[in-house]
Amino acid sequence: MLSVIALVARDARLATRAGGGAFLALAFFGAAATLVPLGIGADPRLLGSVAAGIIWVCAALAALLSLDRLFQADFEDGSLELLMIGRLPAEAVAFAKITAHWLTTGLPLTLLAPVVALLFDLPMRGYGALVGGLAIGTPAISAIGAVCASLTFSIRRGGLILPLLVMPLLAPLIIFGAGFVGATLDGLPNGALPLLAAFSLAAIVLSPFAAAAGLRINLGA
Repeated sequence: MLSVIALVARDARLATRAGGGAFLALAFFGAAATLVPLGIGADPRLLGSVAAGIIWVCAALAALLSLDRLFQADFEDGSLELLMIGRLPAEAVAFAKITAHWLTTGLPLTLLAPVVALLFDLPMRGYGALVGGLAIGTPAISAIGAVCASLTFSIRRGGLILPLLVMPLLAPLIIFGAGFVGATLDGLPNGALPLLAAFSLAAIVLSPFAAAAGLRINLGA
């Protein structure tokens, strides 16, 4: 357990350093969300109606920016092989990587979302659903991204392939997350929330095993 925590702390520290990707993801999230009102106009009713979907899409795209370095940096300096032959099982290594990515990317994006929502005139009653949905769903982005990253880290220009693998898999997450906010705003029964939670839970539980298998295939272990 202590080794997993130490690995999470190490990866979180590297991600928050200059060039680590965490701050780049936040900057992209803010910039992309800022451009949308400029493109579709400043009608408050229009902005409020698309706010949840746009914020979810921008958050997912921002999280993708740092996924290509999830395993690649350790692969390039040789430390990934050492981790794979160390005391920690590959599944624990993958879980630590996923946790560190969420702590440095998914969680900050979730906390920044209410500020971004101000640009879209999102009604106040939707803020809780937006933040709650992102808190539930963003771990799944890290989890699914880790599985795809484990398959591409050793491929030349794998960072270009990675988004093409991840984005289709995130479609249900974005639909459920935006639907949760929409149902809350309309005062309808919230069937999207259980689906969002179930999707995220399945991704979190299964992804360490799938990512570990990808690591073994790529490293020939």
